Amino acid sequence: MATARDYRQRRRSRRDRHGRGLRGTLYPATLPAAASRAERFDALVLDALEPIEARWRHELTKLDVAVDDVPEVRENGQSPADGVLHDGAVPLSRLVPAGVDRTGLPTRARIVLYRRPLEARAKDPSELAELVHDVLVEQVAGYLGVEPDVIEGE
Repeated sequence: MATARDYRQRRRSRRDRHGRGLRGTLYPATLPAAASRAERFDALVLDALEPIEARWRHELTKLDVAVDDVPEVRENGQSPADGVLHDGAVPLSRLVPAGVDRTGLPTRARIVLYRRPLEARAKDPSELAELVHDVLVEQVAGYLGVEPDVIEGE
């Protein structure tokens, strides 16, 4: 037999605390506006990486590309300097060479793009796409030890 308390608990689990019911999504998932800024940036990085990877597929098999929100700052206020692409004092990306982690396992080389500094430097989405592409080209060129013009195919 259900009591009034059971009914209230069941009712409460289906509604928010103001009793208005669950709120739906603002945009349908099929629209581009439904993606968060981080998801749009990730898609932008993949789009910028695709032509580079198509041309240099065999050379880039041991390279990972990652996105982080902001660069890591050490206690003394300095960010790691090796393999970092700066714009003034702010790191935009970093090339982490292959090595060994703390547990002794081998790691792959990795390019880390910092989303927030890159977004702060772009005025619009097309400029952000160009900036991400340029940063990726610079870092891939650094990884392969060639000039950025060679990566672009010029």
